[in-house]
Amino acid sequence: MTVEAYQSFALHSIQRLVIKRSLVCLRASLLLLSLLCLPAWSVIEVDRLSSPELSARYQQLVAEYRCPKCQNQNLAESNSPISIDLRTEIRRLLEEGASDAQISDYLVARYGEFVLYRPRVQASTYLLWLAPAVLLLLGFLVVVFIIRRQKRATSTAQAALSGAEQAALQALLSDVENQQNKSKNSNKAEVE
Repeated sequence: MTVEAYQSFALHSIQRLVIKRSLVCLRASLLLLSLLCLPAWSVIEVDRLSSPELSARYQQLVAEYRCPKCQNQNLAESNSPISIDLRTEIRRLLEEGASDAQISDYLVARYGEFVLYRPRVQASTYLLWLAPAVLLLLGFLVVVFIIRRQKRATSTAQAALSGAEQAALQALLSDVENQQNKSKNSNKAEVE
């Protein structure tokens, strides 16, 4: 075997080795990427409901109820195990023909008022429901109070003229009235 043939064989072997290693790295990268996508696949609901109306109700209900574990996510957004169980339970209750009120009562009885994004109006939730209106009213009253206070401050500043200032003001006003009367009289005389 000649040196050139040996070099050619060695170069060809190195190229095959590099290609094999790059393919192994590519396969490992694809496997890793597919494993990273597994959580996204778990969010996709594969169970179908029997009718489109039930599907629409289901979507509305899972958007209305809060996940007991994830405090600021609804059941549709949450991927916690309890939210998956609750979505399955809601799906089962819908298929059994339960109304929205019955489903709500069931979830509240099991998990408390916390699962409702819009809690019921009752004695324990009056503060929750009335606080925005009360705060809005208080804000309006504060604005009215501030405006009235500013008006009073400007009117008292204007009314607080000293005796000499008031006399000077009266003198100016009488001079202006006299000039207006003279100009009216001269205009009448010219017209006649």
